Amino acid sequence: MSNLRALVLQSFKKLHRTRMKIFEGDLRALTAARIKINQEYKNNKNVQDEQSIKSMIKFGEDVETELRTQVIQAREVKPGVFEAKITKETLKLENIPYDDKAVSDNPNGPRPCCQDQARNK
Repeated sequence: MSNLRALVLQSFKKLHRTRMKIFEGDLRALTAARIKINQEYKNNKNVQDEQSIKSMIKFGEDVETELRTQVIQAREVKPGVFEAKITKETLKLENIPYDDKAVSDNPNGPRPCCQDQARNK
């Protein structure tokens, strides 16, 4: 059980380190994330079942990965212009631009798909 305790503490600390990195400079987000992390761990501190504990550790790891790779913070530097904080760990996918030709007024006819056009390039 002490090994599980160490894993839980490791997960807890890793979430907090990620929170500090991802929300750096945003006091409101830092505080909200700290409260939520602490609350979730406190709510589950009396769980005894090893399988449940392992699944919660896995969930914590998944949340940490999601925060690290999916959360992007942006701030307005001047009206209508935003600066995004993207790290090397941020997941970047191919962005397919909007195509007016993909929208058809004919609901029964075949509609070209913008993803098909991207595949053909």
